Amino acid sequence: MLVRDADAMSDRWGKRPSDRSIGELLSAGVIILDKPAGPTSHQATAWARDALGMDKLGHGGTLDPNVSGVLPLCLGKAMRLTDLVLSSDKEYVCLMRLHKDRDEKRIRKVFGEFQGKIYQFPPARSAVKRQLRIRTISSLSISEISGRDILFRVSCDAGTYIRTLCTDIGEALACGANMIELRRTRSGMMKEDRSASLFDIKDSYVFWQQHGREDWIRSLVIPMESLVEPLPKIIIKASAVDAVCHGADLNIQGIHMLDEDIRKNALVAVMTARGELVALGTMMMSTPKIMATSQGKAVSITRVLMDTGVYPRMWKFSTDIEELQE
Repeated sequence: MLVRDADAMSDRWGKRPSDRSIGELLSAGVIILDKPAGPTSHQATAWARDALGMDKLGHGGTLDPNVSGVLPLCLGKAMRLTDLVLSSDKEYVCLMRLHKDRDEKRIRKVFGEFQGKIYQFPPARSAVKRQLRIRTISSLSISEISGRDILFRVSCDAGTYIRTLCTDIGEALACGANMIELRRTRSGMMKEDRSASLFDIKDSYVFWQQHGREDWIRSLVIPMESLVEPLPKIIIKASAVDAVCHGADLNIQGIHMLDEDIRKNALVAVMTARGELVALGTMMMSTPKIMATSQGKAVSITRVLMDTGVYPRMWKFSTDIEELQE
């Protein structure tokens, strides 16, 4: 990161996300649920909500009832970041069945043609409007071919329909095909090796509540900061935190450090030096301009995630905010 002000006030307040209590994590965290095949995403989310005794808990990225795998559950304030989960890229493992025999060489050749940008029509039973959409398949690899059954792994944009992908590959092979099984193995930065079953969630909560053993549930709940990992970041001074929490935009004088090459109009995560997420905002100027300028608005704040009062109030009036971010 580039250091804009090396003499920023030392950070004596706040708390590193890893140092939060279980209660704090549950009020602003993420659990990677390994959704079983059978229940809807809404049903699985409701069961997790009941298991944790929470009112505010939602999922990011719906899975069909018969699809298993990674279903991010956003807890408390993290629910305000579900749009970031929905827009993140995904990875799946799929079992597809051809309707007629085809030569393996031809199968692999056709699969290669579906990497990159593809066109899709959503399935007739989908909830979205049926219009032609462009999606990117960043990786498509065959793991095994057994007769007419093909096991493959695919990394793709959010909103890619794997069932439709199977159908389109079948048409390209002039034999027809359909999806037999599907499992999501990754959603953005969240992978299945960190996922937990509904039983894990329930049991870990009981162990914490009734026996005071928090290691298990702590291993399952990830701080909400993980959801903004892909975004460019700006580290602000401690003196500017509470002003931003009260709705003030971020001026250049309030910046301690920032990522290189952030473009104007980019969505950025505004963080403290301790790694706490303060807010999301839109860049009003690029990184080079911020580094070369001493005055002006750097980020237009669009969403505040940190509560007021976590950092001390170092401003008195709205007209003083720019001055107090210095």
